[in-house]
Amino acid sequence: MSEGDSVGESVHGKPSVVYRFFTRLGQIYQSWLDKSTPHTALRWVVTLGLSFVYMVRVYLLQGWYIVTYALGIYHLNLFIAFLSPKVDPSLMEDSDDGPSLPTKQSEEFRPFIRRLPEFKFWHAATKGILVAMVCTFFEAFNVPVFWPILVMYFIMLFCITMKRQIKHMIKYRYIPFTHGKRTYKGKEDVGKAFAS
Repeated sequence: MSEGDSVGESVHGKPSVVYRFFTRLGQIYQSWLDKSTPHTALRWVVTLGLSFVYMVRVYLLQGWYIVTYALGIYHLNLFIAFLSPKVDPSLMEDSDDGPSLPTKQSEEFRPFIRRLPEFKFWHAATKGILVAMVCTFFEAFNVPVFWPILVMYFIMLFCITMKRQIKHMIKYRYIPFTHGKRTYKGKEDVGKAFAS
């Protein structure tokens, strides 16, 4: 391998201008992602705003329904991963390896760990909307299709998938939302007894 054959290096061993540009661009992007992490509500408002802009664009252009359908299926897949536990309880039934979800009131509190965390769900959903938006600028993605059939098929798929997910939640007794460990209050006048 001669000098300059490795990825991102120029002939003199220093990183090329293009490599440095994209590295810097990636660092800026990651910095913005890091800054947005604590602002959950704002992130989702921006994503819903992008989604609204996308829907208005598709409505005004009267096309790109197959792209919209693919975006809906992708978001449904992300949502199911968001609602699912990281370790599937149906696979853990026979073995005692690893953590399991509590099934009795007396068992230890274990927070719900998602297969797809909220931040990754938001990031993937936003990227999906942006990719779909870019696709609407290319006529090649405007495949003629009778859109009411796609809408009905998506609604049917959504209902069947959510029914299966809810049955799974009921069968293995988990709720995909935790608000922290339950705390119990003691008697308020206990401290007064020791004060006298």
